[in-house]
Amino acid sequence: MKTLFLVRHAKSVNHFTAATDFNRSLNERGIKDATEMANKLVQKDIMIDRFVSSPAIRAKMTAEIFVNQYNRKPEEIQFIPRLYQASPEIFDEVVSRLDDQFDHVAIFAHNPGITDYAASLTDTRIAHMPTGSVFVVAASVNSWKDFPVAKKDLVFFNTPKDGSY
Repeated sequence: MKTLFLVRHAKSVNHFTAATDFNRSLNERGIKDATEMANKLVQKDIMIDRFVSSPAIRAKMTAEIFVNQYNRKPEEIQFIPRLYQASPEIFDEVVSRLDDQFDHVAIFAHNPGITDYAASLTDTRIAHMPTGSVFVVAASVNSWKDFPVAKKDLVFFNTPKDGSY
């Protein structure tokens, strides 16, 4: 069984306050939301054994907050440049290349790609993944290379405004 967590980066600073889109950091609400979302997972004993992120600052900061809540080291985050502005096809490629020793992988990335990818994974209608949201699916496969074509079941979809898992 492989479980994939899609985490949209938390709320970032206004587009016009940063030099480039890639370098936008999280704002105060984003830091608070990411901390709360990660803490809820930890409190529910929901396992994540691998953290993969876009290297864009807001995704990186969100991943670092999750890693911290899981009492893991920031060096454990795998950064994949192609996840910045990734299409669903790129997500499929990244997922299919994940190391099979990890069964519970979180990917931190951006809209519109992360919402489009989430919407493609199950029959559950996902029109929008708000900032800080966590979308989780599982498939009965032993290898990540089989995940993209496997039948996937929605485990949960939660946003910072939802309150609980």
